[in-house]
Amino acid sequence: MVILKSLQEIEKIHHACLVVADVLDDIRRMITPGVTTLDLDEYAEQKIRAAGAKPAFKGYRGYPRTLCTSINDQVIHGIPAKDVVLKSGDLLSIDVGAVVEGFYGDAAVTVPVGNITAKAERLIRVTEEALALGIDQARPGNRLFDVSAAIQGHVESHGYSVVREFVGHGIGRSLHEDPQVPNFGVRGRGLRLQAGMVLAIEPMVNMGGSATIVKEDNWTAVTADGSLSAHAEHTVAILEYGPRVLTRRMK
Repeated sequence: MVILKSLQEIEKIHHACLVVADVLDDIRRMITPGVTTLDLDEYAEQKIRAAGAKPAFKGYRGYPRTLCTSINDQVIHGIPAKDVVLKSGDLLSIDVGAVVEGFYGDAAVTVPVGNITAKAERLIRVTEEALALGIDQARPGNRLFDVSAAIQGHVESHGYSVVREFVGHGIGRSLHEDPQVPNFGVRGRGLRLQAGMVLAIEPMVNMGGSATIVKEDNWTAVTADGSLSAHAEHTVAILEYGPRVLTRRMK
């Protein structure tokens, strides 16, 4: 069941989303060769709690950390660890969520570590462009798969693949709510979008094929062919006039 949010509830979600945005801004500046993913995780938890919020991921279905830190061929749900040391040339996807007064915010970004290849830079850029195109379709009267098709079309036009096993989602009083938001689909299909819906839109884009494998830790998903992957996500409220990105501070 899709739960429509009032403007007051959207503002509460926005509060959680701003905590997430601040954490991601700080983490971006910390990412450098030699830093461990556990360093980033410990900072993120401290930052979230200092803001009067709680980490959304830690303890969720048994997940052990505050961040998901996915490197290179890891698509999502990489677990921070003290023995995972970042090196120049890595792609690092950071996914973080926060809870404030019972409402959730969720966002992700892929960041270069040191100097990366032009191909890797292009993968990040296309993933971010696909997210922006998907967000632009999140308008009252459109169909859910208009969002999906916009993402898929842009990604595939550049020779990449969208992951199909993992999708975006509704968000509000729960981290994962209806509807699921796939990154592939046929325009004009899916449920009708309405003002008051809040969606976590999150393209996961592989340089190679779309297939993924979940590793032995039961969390970390990697590309089946070992190709690079990038991930970008925003929490987006659908208002009468169109989409409002909640996990981005207005400059």
